[in-house]
Amino acid sequence: MSDPTYTPPKVWTWDTESGGRFAKINRPIAGPTHEKELPVGEHPIQLYSLGTPNGVKVTIMLEELLAAGHSGAEYDAWLINIGEGDQFSSGYVQLNPNSKIPVMADHTTDPITRVFESGSILLYLANKFGAFLPEDHYKRTEAVNWLMWQMGSAPYLGGGFGHFYAYAPEKYEYPINRFAMEVKRQMDVLDRNLAEREYMAGDEYSVADMAIWPWYGAMAKGIIYDAGEFLQVHEYKNVIRWTDQVGQREAVKRGRMVNRTFGEPSSQLRERHDASDFDTKTQDKVEAAE
Repeated sequence: MSDPTYTPPKVWTWDTESGGRFAKINRPIAGPTHEKELPVGEHPIQLYSLGTPNGVKVTIMLEELLAAGHSGAEYDAWLINIGEGDQFSSGYVQLNPNSKIPVMADHTTDPITRVFESGSILLYLANKFGAFLPEDHYKRTEAVNWLMWQMGSAPYLGGGFGHFYAYAPEKYEYPINRFAMEVKRQMDVLDRNLAEREYMAGDEYSVADMAIWPWYGAMAKGIIYDAGEFLQVHEYKNVIRWTDQVGQREAVKRGRMVNRTFGEPSSQLRERHDASDFDTKTQDKVEAAE
C-alpha cells in the first residue's frame, strides 16, 4: 500500500506533539525552559554531553589526547540527560544556543571559550594541542574534507533513516526507502575510500576517523537502529575492517564509555572526573555499592 497523502496547510502551526521517541523534547522555538547553572569541575576542559555518537566523538578525542601525553586535555564530563530536557537549562543554553549535545567549555582562556557542535570541538582540540590533524597541507585538507563529510551526512543516517525506521510512531514506505537508499550510498562511499587507505584521510589516524567511527562504525556492526540485516551492512568489508581497527584503540574503548547510559553496566561511565573513574565508577560498581 502507498502512504496516505498529506496536504500541508497554508500556515504550519504547532498544536500537537510530533510523535515518536523524542516528541517530548521537540519544539519549534529555541531558548531555555528553566533556570539552572551548569556544574564546573577542577579540570581545564568541561564537557557537557551524553554518550550518543556525537558525544562519543569528543570523549574519544579527549582520551586520545591524554593517551598521547597532552595533560592539558584533562576534563570533567558531565551527563546531560536530553530525555529530561537538561539541554534546555539556562546554563546550557548560554554555552550552546542550539541546545544540542555536546558542548565544551575551555577554562584555560580568559574569558572562557565555549565550543559547540561536535565537529567544531574536534577541530578546536586538534588545533589547541597540535594533534590528530596532519600538518601537511594536502593531508590536513583531506582530513577536514572527511570531517565535514560526516557532519553533512550523518543527519541523513540519524534524523532521516534512524527516525523513520526506528523511532517514528508509524512506519511509512517512502521515507524509509528514501533514507535507506541514502545510507547505503554513504556506506559505499566509505567502503570505496577505505579500499585504498588505512584510515579515512590516508595513512594517519585523525579527527576524521573519530568523527565517522561512532556513527558509521556502529552502523557497519549493525548496532544502531537494529538495522544491520535490513541494510545488509556485512557487504561493506572495508568499513568493517576499519571499524574493528579503530575500535581496538584503548582510548576509543574508554571514550565510548563516557556519559554512556545504556548497554552493559560495566560499559557505562556516566560521568568522568578522573582517569581512575574507569576502574572505580562504572555503573556496575556504582550499583553494587548502593
